[in-house]
Amino acid sequence: MPRKTRLPGVSPVPVTRRRPRWSEVRQNIQFRSASVNPTQRRLDNALTIDDLRKAARRTTPLSVFDYVDGAAESEVTADRNVQAFRDLTFHPDALHPVADPELEVEVFGRRWALPLGFGATGYTRMMHHHGEAAVARVAQAVGIPYGLSTVGNTTVEDVRAAAPEVDLWFQLYPTSQEINAELIRRAQNAGCSTIVLTCDTAVSGKRFRDDRNGLTIPPTLRPATIVDMARHPSWWVNKLTTEQVSFASLKFLESKYKFNEIADRVFDSNLSLDSLDWIREQWKGQLLVKGILSAEGAAEAVEHGADGVVLSNHGGRQLDRTPAPITLVPQVRKALGDQVPILVDSGIRNGQDIAAARALGADAALVGRAYLYGIMAGGQDGVARAYEILSTEYRRAMQLLGVRRSIDLAARHVSLPDT
Repeated sequence: MPRKTRLPGVSPVPVTRRRPRWSEVRQNIQFRSASVNPTQRRLDNALTIDDLRKAARRTTPLSVFDYVDGAAESEVTADRNVQAFRDLTFHPDALHPVADPELEVEVFGRRWALPLGFGATGYTRMMHHHGEAAVARVAQAVGIPYGLSTVGNTTVEDVRAAAPEVDLWFQLYPTSQEINAELIRRAQNAGCSTIVLTCDTAVSGKRFRDDRNGLTIPPTLRPATIVDMARHPSWWVNKLTTEQVSFASLKFLESKYKFNEIADRVFDSNLSLDSLDWIREQWKGQLLVKGILSAEGAAEAVEHGADGVVLSNHGGRQLDRTPAPITLVPQVRKALGDQVPILVDSGIRNGQDIAAARALGADAALVGRAYLYGIMAGGQDGVARAYEILSTEYRRAMQLLGVRRSIDLAARHVSLPDT
């Protein structure tokens, strides 16, 4: 009996069926071979930085994960940083050839594989025993800079030995001239090209996740924290069988101060432009000032000798309720002109974010959490996977924007809300 149709007078489409051959079935059902290595399988399954974040949460004690993932006070700024990128609007060019895109940029006269650097992060060996050396090696392999933190767990000398050719930066907290002079001397001897002077840490931000987990200086671990750590035996084994985590670059202070006293001396609540003037006199390489959140502050830093600025709110880890740095790029670029390098961090989780930063006027972006999620998920290979994700996303974003070269990304390609 003929099947009724919804439209009167329109007959059904005739269908002729056949028996499929096995070769056809096999061609349409392809199974991906899974790695027997659980770490490799975990990284293969991570398609985004958020996937790496979820993997990091599963493989790392909560207190350690929260140290990376958490932020200051109510964490408004950290959320705002990410949301600011989501609120951007892209405006692609049409009918532009984009085969073989050129991702490279030049910053401070050096070629970067793409407008991205690995920013400095503290306590990296707490996240994974591979630590800072792993991040530096990946940066060297792909051709981007890496910044080592004053409160890193690997000395600048050991990082240089691990990655002899990496464009190595040293992040400096302005503290006593005695301490800074020693750190600057060692950075110079290790062949660092750039000092990144952090100016948003007059005091440490209040991060409640760390307090609740007991991840303080000195540690005050609670029973629940210890129980959670026990659920991650491989993390414990690696922690206990490798070199003890410490402020590696500050070990020369151990004869004078206790561990918690050393941490207190890292920050200087009397930080001023005089501090910047003094560091400029001591350091002959490139000098970036990080933690700038206004056009006026950027101009002032340059007037006092900075070669460039990093627009940053420390990933929301210091003062809560500050503006998202990405929203400040156009006004800071207008204030500084075209010749002063401007970098931006805080909230970058996608290669599209890097493209947006470049289009708005930044020379490049810096990431911290993105590669830390990677290292927690899979050590050095996890850092490499984070870079692979970001670079692939950046390439695709450029091509979909109709842009073949990084240097051609421009303000017309992206707009901020209400602009």
